Amino acid sequence: MLAYEAIRHDVLVIGAGGAGLRAAIEASAEGASVGVVCKSLLGKAHTVMAEGGIAAAMANVDERDNWRVHFSDTMRGGQYVNNWRMAELHAKEAPERIRELEAWGALFDRTGDGRILQRHFGGHRYARLVHVGDRTGLEMIRTLQDHGIHRGIEFYMEFTVCALLTEGNRVVGAVAYSREKGTFFVFQAKAVVLATGGIGRSYRITSNSWECTGDGLALAYRAGAELADMEFVQFHPTGMVWPPSVAGLLVTESVRGEGGVLRNNQGRRFMFDDIPEAYRAQTADNEEEGWRYTQGDRNARRPPELVTRDHVARCIVREIKEGRGSPHGGVFLDIAWIREKIPNSAEHIKRKLPSMYDQFLKLAGIDITKVPMEVGPTTHYMMGGIRVDGDSQVSSVEGLFAAGECAAGLHGANRLGGNSLSDLLVFGRRAGLYAAQFARQAQWVEADQNQVHAVIAHAVEPFERAAAHPADSPYRILEELRELMQNLVGIVRTGEEMTQALDGLAKFKERALRVGVVGNRFYNPGWHTSLDLDNQLIVSEAVCRAALTRSESRGAHYRLDYPNKDVRWGHINLVVRRADDGMAVVERPLPEMPQELKAIIEEMK
Repeated sequence: MLAYEAIRHDVLVIGAGGAGLRAAIEASAEGASVGVVCKSLLGKAHTVMAEGGIAAAMANVDERDNWRVHFSDTMRGGQYVNNWRMAELHAKEAPERIRELEAWGALFDRTGDGRILQRHFGGHRYARLVHVGDRTGLEMIRTLQDHGIHRGIEFYMEFTVCALLTEGNRVVGAVAYSREKGTFFVFQAKAVVLATGGIGRSYRITSNSWECTGDGLALAYRAGAELADMEFVQFHPTGMVWPPSVAGLLVTESVRGEGGVLRNNQGRRFMFDDIPEAYRAQTADNEEEGWRYTQGDRNARRPPELVTRDHVARCIVREIKEGRGSPHGGVFLDIAWIREKIPNSAEHIKRKLPSMYDQFLKLAGIDITKVPMEVGPTTHYMMGGIRVDGDSQVSSVEGLFAAGECAAGLHGANRLGGNSLSDLLVFGRRAGLYAAQFARQAQWVEADQNQVHAVIAHAVEPFERAAAHPADSPYRILEELRELMQNLVGIVRTGEEMTQALDGLAKFKERALRVGVVGNRFYNPGWHTSLDLDNQLIVSEAVCRAALTRSESRGAHYRLDYPNKDVRWGHINLVVRRADDGMAVVERPLPEMPQELKAIIEEMK
């Protein structure tokens, strides 16, 4: 049997993005011994790709904003299948989390009188996004990382967690291995916080970095936790489409928030053609009014490019399919047009959108101050994830908490831009707080050695298969999986195609049992891919089964065979869990919303 090193912490945090770092900081502040395991190097978290800003109703730019408006916007954007308690807490607590981040050293853009500046974003009624140019996620990670290191938190970099260890319905630790050396580690913990991000790498075109393989969701599912809202996968409207080497790379919504417009190959702003009824009263009907809105005119209405992401993405797909797309299969996003409006517009764009300017100049040879960008939808965010309690972030498994993108509830059927970063701060803190409180009163439970040995034996099986007989390639299966999800469970879905996808996934699962890798365990990418594949097959099946079950279109889930919303489905969350015969999808009625929150929503309408 392979040897392993044993490590103990009161609270083990898996993931070192915004949610994981904020959870670790809070658990440490509560007096817990905290260890953070991250798949990459510290500071390389996918959170740095969240460029546009952090949504918080601070009312620095528009005094009409408050938590009630933010709550209402979040619920409307999520098509009212959100966890209302999480939406309430998020809207109330986000401003304090921003002030806290500033006190820890975050440097935000400022208004003329020195307050934190806020910008417009899709789906938000008022200018609400706190930002640092278009590098907000990077500044957030820098601040949290610096604060966490100075708290004395232990970090384990370039580690992959293979499985959670359980005793009955309680989590008691995790088995992981060093990606560099291939050696195994057993982390014993009284509480575990999952903060592993999303599932985007299960799709061919994605803005997500290589780490986003659904690890946390799969770990929780195998440990007996429930997943929820897995049908709701967000496709960001604007990712790069050219050159092919960077297809899917995010083009931040800040471009549209600063006045960028979407045009087809006829030069027409097609978003004026299709404005959702829920946003019609708030949306401009001409270019001039939309421009005044982005410049802070309180009496103007938002441009149609700033309605919710799901709607903008579908409109872009329509233009492409009907032959009005750009040469490389996208549409045009034009910020250069503001030279008609602003003197020295090139310097203005470079100051407001420095990362986008550099990204297009270096990767595509395009100067966005002079010519439009080509963009198209890209798999971006997972609204679904581990089902958690709204207050404490605890899952259906005792001692197992989750926060950030890998946790479900806050965003419902569609996430508003900027809500992701405030989600990390608000619920990362809550997960760390309640995990530390749980650990304080919990007893140590020694890991079952048979369970540990079974996990390690399973992890090294691909080497044994390759030695015994010809084996399938994990790279080949993963490439085919991503192509299948892109084509059959993407932006526009049908029951027939998703049934076909489930058949394909079943075949991939059979092939995964024959995957083999050669070489040794010292930084072996083939081995890493074979273990990621197991997780990606679980989350892909969960997305497909939930999407097939929800026979309507709502938010990011659009079915061509059921193109309208169904009132019945507006009161139901879908929960995915393990069953004796495989994966089960069950309907769970939404909890009743308190009357005072219903009144807020009615008032804001």
